[in-house]
Amino acid sequence: MDDADTWRGVTDLARRLVRIDTRGGREAPAAALVADRLDGAGFDVRVEEPISGRANVVARFGPAVPRVPVTFTGHLDTVPADPSGWSFDPMSGELRDGRLLGRGSSDMKAGVACQVEAAIRAARESPRDTAVQLIFTFGEETGCHGAEEIDAASLTPTDLLIVAEPTGNRTVLGHKGVLWLAATARGVSAHGSRPELGRNAIAALAAAASRIHAHHDWPVSATHGPATVNIGTFHAGEQPNLVPDRAEMRLDVRTVPGFGRDEAIAEVARLCGDGIGLEPLLDLPGIATDPSAAAAARELLAPGSSAGPAEYATYFTDASVLTGRLGDPAVVVYGPGDPDQAHVTDESCSLAAMTESAEAMHRLLRCL
Repeated sequence: MDDADTWRGVTDLARRLVRIDTRGGREAPAAALVADRLDGAGFDVRVEEPISGRANVVARFGPAVPRVPVTFTGHLDTVPADPSGWSFDPMSGELRDGRLLGRGSSDMKAGVACQVEAAIRAARESPRDTAVQLIFTFGEETGCHGAEEIDAASLTPTDLLIVAEPTGNRTVLGHKGVLWLAATARGVSAHGSRPELGRNAIAALAAAASRIHAHHDWPVSATHGPATVNIGTFHAGEQPNLVPDRAEMRLDVRTVPGFGRDEAIAEVARLCGDGIGLEPLLDLPGIATDPSAAAAARELLAPGSSAGPAEYATYFTDASVLTGRLGDPAVVVYGPGDPDQAHVTDESCSLAAMTESAEAMHRLLRCL
């Protein structure tokens, strides 16, 4: 039996997960599917649904210990997908040309399936030697809301946290932080035929947006690369014949070591100028695992990788929330998805990468 046959359950579970619509919510059915699979394999499983239709899963196998050697985590939600722009049904879960097709295939339902099936196989083969925790969340794509809602009493501290985000089966030791800001300009309303009687909030905020967009001198970290700022939304005005008295834009700031929340707010405020208010909407710290603390795990997941330079991702993950609740473990981001497939139209994932990832995660559980 070859590896593809051994890990056929990974493909089956990933297809079933892709076919469950979790675009922007409604993760409970996906949580139930994962929970049932683990429960049937003898895991101690807890499903928490703090918001109707949105659920987290926490599962454990092995003896009660103060710290679990390994914890796997992944999110069950996906970003939206408009079928009109796709060449196939985003919810199809179809297999074609060696790839799994559909929204969430790379980011990150294939990774979740690999973690589940690797843990089940390890528990079945070596029940006395396997100790693992699995955490699957809702709402990661919109700011790690599911991870924030997990009852801390249901979690066990861990030495190593594996996050199955799409890395193409490379070992990544952390990521940038994220700070979302609302920038608001206040003006004075007036009739559109007498704009001189008012103060246009759009004009003030548009000027601030132009300065931010044109600014390229953001700090650069030796490990995590450059900080970045993206203007993601801009909302203002009611109708053309009314001078707008309020305008708001929302910014996505990716922070790096040496340029965190306080430094970012100060620099954005300087670029905005007087009269623009700033309100933090989301603030998640970056992750930076010491390469020496994760060398063994990196070698088990991707032999030879510990000899290379440490990589850090540009996106954020649930590790920003979970590390503090899990006793500050070493973090390795590792999953079968293609990084350039995350959030794209016609998303897909390599079946061969899924097999490789499941085998590596199983090897990790057997050897650590």
